[in-house]
Amino acid sequence: MIYLQSTSCRRRLIRDFKRLSSDPPDGISGAPCPDNIMLWNAVIFGPADTPFEDGTFKLILTFDESYPNKPPTVKFLSKMFHPNVYANGELCLDILQNRWSPTYDVAAILTSIQSLLHDPNPNRLVHLCPAALH
Repeated sequence: MIYLQSTSCRRRLIRDFKRLSSDPPDGISGAPCPDNIMLWNAVIFGPADTPFEDGTFKLILTFDESYPNKPPTVKFLSKMFHPNVYANGELCLDILQNRWSPTYDVAAILTSIQSLLHDPNPNRLVHLCPAALH
């Protein structure tokens, strides 16, 4: 992998990748693109006992130099219907918006998305999401 410019963001992403690789949460995988650590591909397997069970859902995470102080942009590449996912794949997830914390890493982001598949947030339906107003 090519990682030019060792910024704090890039160092953090390398650390996130090492952690995710060495101790991946069940049903989750992710890695940066070989030539761009700021762009990650991830896969979440649908949780059991949900409409998403046995599904494989691809996502893309886009980071900028403000990470981990600001969250990445996350989109589902796989088409799906979910009350907290816009038609274009963007998510309405509190930790990616108003409840972000620099303590969250890539594993925590993906785990939160997997949890959202299991337990949709009825208070953050996409048509009510504040991000839709921008």
